[in-house]
Amino acid sequence: MISSLYTAVTGLAASSQELGVIGDNIANANTIGFKGGRAAFEEALASSLLGGSSGAGLGVQLQAVQRILTQGALLSTGVATDLALQGPGFFVVRGNHAGREGTFYTRAGQFTVDGDGYLVNLDGLRLQGYGADAAGDVGSALGDLAVGAASSPPRPTERVLLRANLNADAELVGAWDPAQASATSNFSTSVTAYDAIGRAHQIEVYFRKTADGAWEWHALADGAGLEGGTAGTPAEVASGTLSFDADGKLTGGTQASTFQPRGAAGPQALQFDFGTAGGTSAITQFADTSAVSFVSQDGYGAGELTAVSVDASGRVVGAFTNGQSRVLGQVAVADFAAPDQLERLGGNLYGVLPAAGEATVGVPGSGGRATIASGALEQSNVDLAGELVRMMTAQRGFQANSKTITTADQLLADLIQLKR
Repeated sequence: MISSLYTAVTGLAASSQELGVIGDNIANANTIGFKGGRAAFEEALASSLLGGSSGAGLGVQLQAVQRILTQGALLSTGVATDLALQGPGFFVVRGNHAGREGTFYTRAGQFTVDGDGYLVNLDGLRLQGYGADAAGDVGSALGDLAVGAASSPPRPTERVLLRANLNADAELVGAWDPAQASATSNFSTSVTAYDAIGRAHQIEVYFRKTADGAWEWHALADGAGLEGGTAGTPAEVASGTLSFDADGKLTGGTQASTFQPRGAAGPQALQFDFGTAGGTSAITQFADTSAVSFVSQDGYGAGELTAVSVDASGRVVGAFTNGQSRVLGQVAVADFAAPDQLERLGGNLYGVLPAAGEATVGVPGSGGRATIASGALEQSNVDLAGELVRMMTAQRGFQANSKTITTADQLLADLIQLKR
């Protein structure tokens, strides 16, 4: 009779522990990346002196709080550095948490760029990944993922692509005079070219008809940006000829470049591409208005980072003010043989226990690891309806065990009354 009281007490304790787990789940129903738990119980049996079980029940005891690692729903935020994992795995972060220095794991993807240019979580722990070089090639060394200090170096212009029609009925003009370029040419257009340090040079390209089916062209730039030039005085940086057949198609041409920016050690090669002779997309000479249909060049100035984005494979891509983009690094994802055995540390972080196995770290989407959704966060996987049902059953269990105690107490009272 007395043992039934103690057995019922274990039932009260178990129901209280389950209510604690349920309460923790409900409290974290809106915690990003939270994984709910459930209390697992086991029966307690008396043991004989020989080490075997006598079969006598001593109630119940908590076996473990099992972590449930099902996928949480994704919430779109529009913040590029908010990341969500779709599938198994954890983000890897490093730093100091509650006085403990080391590597931690999390499903919470609320990241931002700190003052030193590193991707960090809201507690300042640095996201781990693989860095990229200036060409955007991702390396294999795992480390702090730095993106904020990136810049885009300039690229000097090497090739100018120009497509146009030159009016076959244009009148012949006087001899070419760079000082009176407009008056001694039939048509002109402009293009911006860049030197090795990213300085922009406005180049005017003048076309002059010399005979039927024959043209010459001259590219001029302000002498202020040229070696030996004079500010306000145009200087020739390239020139050449073009020839057309009776059908107005390009048959050939010549060109020479003398482009030497100020401060450069020597001339910078500058090629003007008017198309392939006989090609359908080359510059033409038809009896129509002279007009440019397309012009571009392959150089650009220096650029500063304006935005970052992350693709499904975790590659962090930076966009720069010069219109260029480049891979800055790649986010790492860790997985475990038994992820539900990780140590819960608070702050949405987990630590490694021997039961969880060693972390296997790689790029997202490889080896069965999760892929990444940028601009989204993974919500808690707690099912509130299910938790409320479990709460009611735990409450009933507590009430039933309480009833066991009151019943056993009444029976003991009856026994005591027998003596009287």
